[in-house]
Amino acid sequence: MPEALQGRSIDPADEAQLLATIDRWVEREVKTIAKEYDHADRYPEKTVEQMKELGLFGATISPEYGGLGLPAGTYAKIVMRISRDWMAVTGIFNSHLMLALAIEKFGTQDQKDAWLPRLATGEVRGGLALTEPDAGTDLQGIRMTARRDGNGYVINGTKTWISNGIEGSCFALLVKTDPQADPRHKGMSLFIAPKQEGFRVGRKLEKLGYKSIDSGELVFEDYRIPADNLIGGVEGQGFYQATGGLALGRINVAARGVGVAEGALQLAVDYAQVRKTFGKPIAEHQAIQLKIGEMAAKARAARLLTLDAAAKFDSGERCDLEAGMAKLFSTETALENATESLRIHGGYGYSKEFDIERLYRDAPLLCIGEGTNEMQRIIIARQLVKQGGLPT
Repeated sequence: MPEALQGRSIDPADEAQLLATIDRWVEREVKTIAKEYDHADRYPEKTVEQMKELGLFGATISPEYGGLGLPAGTYAKIVMRISRDWMAVTGIFNSHLMLALAIEKFGTQDQKDAWLPRLATGEVRGGLALTEPDAGTDLQGIRMTARRDGNGYVINGTKTWISNGIEGSCFALLVKTDPQADPRHKGMSLFIAPKQEGFRVGRKLEKLGYKSIDSGELVFEDYRIPADNLIGGVEGQGFYQATGGLALGRINVAARGVGVAEGALQLAVDYAQVRKTFGKPIAEHQAIQLKIGEMAAKARAARLLTLDAAAKFDSGERCDLEAGMAKLFSTETALENATESLRIHGGYGYSKEFDIERLYRDAPLLCIGEGTNEMQRIIIARQLVKQGGLPT
C-alpha cells in the first residue's frame, strides 16, 4: 500500500484551474511586492493570509483533515510557479507541510485529529526543528535531550536555522530520549512542540538571500511537554520519522530550483532583447545566444527530472534515487542560470534595481538545504551500485 500522501491523482482540468489561480495570484500579489519585502527582509503577513485563503497551508494534507490532498506533481508545479518570482515565500508553507507530513504519516489517530485540521487552515503554522549548531546533515549528532518525567518529558537544548522559527507556533522537534543508545539513531524521538513556557526564540539569523521568511534559533530550557505529543507514541522512532519525508522534501526543493532556473532564464531573455550593444540587441550576439540556449535546455531538463520524481512518488513507488537526482540537478541549474543571467545583465545585474540579483542570492541555499548536493551525489551513487545501475 502507498504511504501517506502517495497514490494520489488529480483531474487535469482541476489542476489547470488551480495553477491558473496560482498564476493570477503571483502576478497580482506576489511579484509586485517581492523586491520591496526582500530588500527590507520584512515578513509578508498579507501574503501569508492570502496563502491561507488559497489553501496552500493544507496543500498536501489529506481532505479528511481539511487539506487539498494534492499529489506531489501538482504541488511541485505550484512551487515552481511561485519560485520563478519569489522563492522565499514557498518556504513559509513548505516547511509547515513537512511538519504536517510527519504527523499524518507517523502520528497516532488522536494526534492527526488534534493537529492536522488546524495545520490545514494555517491557524497553527510551523515547521521542522532538526538542525543544531553541531548537527546539520549528520542528524544523529544532535544533543537536545528529552527526559521522561511522570506523564511527560522535560526538554533542553538549542535548534538553529529553523524556518518559520519566529513567526511559527509549532514544530516537529527532534531530540534524544536515550543519549546512550548505540547505534545513535535508536535513541532519537520526534515531538509535536508548540510554543509555550520554556520555549523561546534566541535570535533571528541574518541571511545572504531567502529573505522575508524568518530563520531562527530556538532555545528550550526545562520545556515540559505531555507524553501525548510524542509522535507515534513510541520512543526511538524519531530518526526514521524525521527522514521519512525526505523524498517529498527533496522534490519540493527541486521544484524551487526549477522555478529559480526558469525565472533567471526569463529575465535573461527579456533583458537581452532590450539591451543593445554595437547597434543591435544583445540577444542577436552569438555569445549571448550560447548562454541562453544552455540555460533553456538545463531548465527544461530540471523540470522533467522533478516531475519524473513526483510521478514516481505519486504512483506509490520508492523514489529516493529520482528525488535525489532531481534535487541535485535542479538546484545546481538554479545556481548556474542565476549566475549566467546576472552576467547577461552586466553591471545592471549587480544592481538592486533588477530582480536577477535576488535570484542570484537565493539560489545557493538550494544547493545546501534538504541535504547538501555533495551528499546527494553520494546517495545517488550508492543507490545505483545497490540496484546495479539505472532503472529501465
